[in-house]
Amino acid sequence: MLLSTANPESLEQLLNLTWFDDDVYKLLVRLVINFVFLTVIIRMLYYPIAKRKDYLFTYFLIGTITFFLCFGLKKLDIDTGMGLGLFAIFGIIRYRTDAIQIKEMTYLFLVIGVSVVNSLASNKISITEMMLINLTVVALTYGLERVWLIRHETRKTIVYEKIELIVPERHQEMMNDLQQRTGLNISRFEIGKINFLDDTAQVRIYFFTDSQNFTEFSS
Repeated sequence: MLLSTANPESLEQLLNLTWFDDDVYKLLVRLVINFVFLTVIIRMLYYPIAKRKDYLFTYFLIGTITFFLCFGLKKLDIDTGMGLGLFAIFGIIRYRTDAIQIKEMTYLFLVIGVSVVNSLASNKISITEMMLINLTVVALTYGLERVWLIRHETRKTIVYEKIELIVPERHQEMMNDLQQRTGLNISRFEIGKINFLDDTAQVRIYFFTDSQNFTEFSS
């Protein structure tokens, strides 16, 4: 009976809820900016090279959740550093359960970092400054991915059974055999552990991925 006679203002105070404030506009603007730059980094820079749809799914969700998490923590009494630290620990523990390449891990932190910057920017940071930060990150990523480090050397470790070819005098013969059997244009190779009981040796081969259709599935 008391609730039915109460006006909307007193009902709002009773429930301790705020239905709308000016931060909604800030949320929408920053969310759009964050999504645009996440799309550029993930879909236009990362995916055309890696072709990993599982990470595409992961990066978008982690970036968006990180954005909402930091934006919400900024409005609460909870220390943002503590909340972000807990989130980072959770992410590291989760991703330690499966092997993840260093490049994918770098993109993961890049996505998290951009989302944190876009969500925690205070009134002292203008939209232009926030856009400049995002553009700098995108430009640097593009330069490293597409211009500077375009010739990315990949390595693979294989078990080689023609142990008679590992001597320095037969280096070129071993190189030709490795290229013929793997179908790769190998730039160099290194000989690791040698097992004379099985007549095998671990050989690490190096090649450039931009000139052949081969991935970094394992090293």
